[in-house]
Amino acid sequence: MLSVCIPIYNFDVRPLITSLDKEIAQLSDYVELILIDDASSHYFREINEKECQKHQYIKLAKNIGRSRIRNLFLDYVSYENLLFLDCDSLIIKDNFIVNYIKRLQQSQDQVICGGRVYSLNKPEKKKWLRWKYGVKRESQRAKERRREPNRSFMTNNFVIKKGLLQEIKFDERLENYGHEDTLFGFDLWKNNIQITHVENPIENGDIEDNEVFLYKTEEGVRNLALIYKYMNDDPQLANMVQLLKVYKKLHQYYLIGVVRWFFLILRKPLKKSLINGPISIKAFNFYKLGLFIGFRAELPIEFD
Repeated sequence: MLSVCIPIYNFDVRPLITSLDKEIAQLSDYVELILIDDASSHYFREINEKECQKHQYIKLAKNIGRSRIRNLFLDYVSYENLLFLDCDSLIIKDNFIVNYIKRLQQSQDQVICGGRVYSLNKPEKKKWLRWKYGVKRESQRAKERRREPNRSFMTNNFVIKKGLLQEIKFDERLENYGHEDTLFGFDLWKNNIQITHVENPIENGDIEDNEVFLYKTEEGVRNLALIYKYMNDDPQLANMVQLLKVYKKLHQYYLIGVVRWFFLILRKPLKKSLINGPISIKAFNFYKLGLFIGFRAELPIEFD
């Protein structure tokens, strides 16, 4: 019935496995758990190994990235339905797996997204940016995600038919962090695959420090610039991604140079503010826009 697929990279996955095992013990005839470690450090492999070895556990000698590792699960799964979870997920529903099984039994859905939430308890100041962005932009109920189903696709908690993933795989040209879900959601849309959004969320259990999150943001924006290039500035892709939509409008009105100039002047104080406060999502969005313009123009920007 269901293969639960968890890619692991430098994270303590034991709490997630323990939570899942509580349900899997009652569903062992219908559910399997597969874990692939993407060349984590010795420390994380050592602490995870005992729990992981209770299930199918594959350790990679070399890191292959977020896209390739998800495609790799196709070589190991036994069932037709694949549930992908990020390794930093926290299970917050006792019937999390059962909810998906019931939905699969009652429908012909090819892709199902359960959603993500963040704790409403404010973390320490050095984690405010990731937390604030997650609460405002990612913690969406199913009814909100259904308004733009493909744009709302995220890889942290979704079910997909094995046959569909064999046909439409994650783009392995994307080796670094970020926006592989954007491109995959767009590929599903181009192939007229309807994404079903349900209320079966996990909680994000890893709120990065502001500085780490900004570094990952830089990687993600660079990846988005590559995707846009791969897609030959596809206007349909631009309509699905807010950052691309804004960039396209600025380009239309010949304002790219103006924004680039302001960004080069403001980048350092803006970054300092995003790390130390005050935290502004509008400022964060401008920061991402400036990064994107820089990557598009191949400017020699050094990130320090």
